[in-house]
Amino acid sequence: METLTDQNWLLSVGTFLPLVGVLVMLFIPRSEEATHKLIGIATAGATLAVGVVTLFAFDYGQSEKLQFFVDAEWIPVINSNYTIGLDGISLPLYFLSMAVTFLVMIYSWDNMPDAGNPKAFFILMLVLQTGMAGTFIAQDLILFFVFFEVVLLPMFFMIGVWGGEQRKYASLKFFLYTMFGSAFMLVAFLALFFQTDAVSFGFAHLVEAGAGIDKNVQIWIFAGMFLGFAVKVPMFPFHTWLPDAHTQAPTQGSVILAAILLKLGTYGFVRIALPMLPEGAKAWAPVIGILAVIGIIYGALGCLAQTDMKRLIAFSSVAHMGFVMLGISTLTTFGINAALFGMVAHGLITGMLFFVAGSVKHRYHTLEIKRLSGMLIQAPRLGWIMGFAAMASLGLPGLAGFWGEFPAILSAYNPGFGLSTALFRTLMVIAAIGTVLAAGYLLWLYQRTAFGEPSEEFSGHGGGHGGVAHSLSSAANDAHANADDHDEIHDVTVIEWIAWTPFLIAIVVLGVYPQLMFKVLDPAVTELVARLGETLG
Repeated sequence: METLTDQNWLLSVGTFLPLVGVLVMLFIPRSEEATHKLIGIATAGATLAVGVVTLFAFDYGQSEKLQFFVDAEWIPVINSNYTIGLDGISLPLYFLSMAVTFLVMIYSWDNMPDAGNPKAFFILMLVLQTGMAGTFIAQDLILFFVFFEVVLLPMFFMIGVWGGEQRKYASLKFFLYTMFGSAFMLVAFLALFFQTDAVSFGFAHLVEAGAGIDKNVQIWIFAGMFLGFAVKVPMFPFHTWLPDAHTQAPTQGSVILAAILLKLGTYGFVRIALPMLPEGAKAWAPVIGILAVIGIIYGALGCLAQTDMKRLIAFSSVAHMGFVMLGISTLTTFGINAALFGMVAHGLITGMLFFVAGSVKHRYHTLEIKRLSGMLIQAPRLGWIMGFAAMASLGLPGLAGFWGEFPAILSAYNPGFGLSTALFRTLMVIAAIGTVLAAGYLLWLYQRTAFGEPSEEFSGHGGGHGGVAHSLSSAANDAHANADDHDEIHDVTVIEWIAWTPFLIAIVVLGVYPQLMFKVLDPAVTELVARLGETLG
């Protein structure tokens, strides 16, 4: 693969800058909570600024090439180098990780979980940001694996310390599932390394050499990678950790988990498994397609059975990531483009839904759907934002969700490289039914929570108070609330508007003009599929 080495300092600075904030915060007493919040937000903001510079410095006319490329000696004894680079496939996800971390930190300014301790909480988010960004820029299997695993511990502690009542169970389940997948993935990486004469762990070398491995060996190595990445996605039947993790995680953890961490698995398929093991990818493609569609239907039916808002949104992620995996399984330029777009769209939309769920929990102190109603009366702006996110999630044309789902379904009509047309067209029809079910569970959720009159339990609170003036006074009002009563149910606050507005704008912009991202993705995806074609014919 051709590389561009101009401004090659950008990626290293953008990835490791959050650790500077961590270092500073370590020397400041825990009691200075406001200081820790300011340092965390400032560090994430500076990291995002580096990301913006990267966006402007990126050569979009050559998005199929690795840019800001660095190849430095790291661990020569095992032939692993510090090799990093960014192309059209990784750029959107790399920038999204920076933007989401910054906005989540802003949201945390006055929405800290009950356990408190902003010092530890913000440090964990900054470490998490380094791991996420590093995963998207790594061009060496060992380096990729290190970054891939770095995100595990911060999320484990975020769920286990700041989560809900079942947080210990959920965090342990998350950790064990991910470690289970990672063990198989590491074995697959090592097998690939030794099967290619152990010259290097670099992606470029393994893409060239991997195609020459015997087909049966490729199939077995792909199986190991499949387990590692499928758990992270998560694909059916490896999904069971996700609803528990999402339900018990604090709002910030749920947003980061949905927006970025799930994408590490799908990105791994596109960046590593497909180009390095083309014969293995072709052999496994029907299995991936079938499991993806089962996940779409299973996730949708699971949503219809939920009584908790957050758990419903979590099951919707299983369904939506099924569309992403269906697009990948077609091995076509059209399908993989749709999958990559769907990753970003899902991150924005489901992240927004989890933000709303967190704010609902903060106001009503419950997420039981049967106890919630009349949100459009008590907190109209919050209700409208929830409706907007629900419409985007069900794939309404004109919003970002549509361009992740519809092209992925359509791509199954003509799968690539001799894959069974009859099978994939059947999967296409079943996946299309999943979109109908998605409309059903999202509209059902919205109708139950936003429409009608407020339930008797919460009547007398709120009543449409909203806007900047109320949001600034809400904290003072809550301080005088009777300890036996619910806090006043107020509308969207200033901090929430600041954190949420970029999500809402991006959902509309990408929905109205999807070419903004497709033109970045397509050259790199076209080259990836062309490389598959050289082997598969």
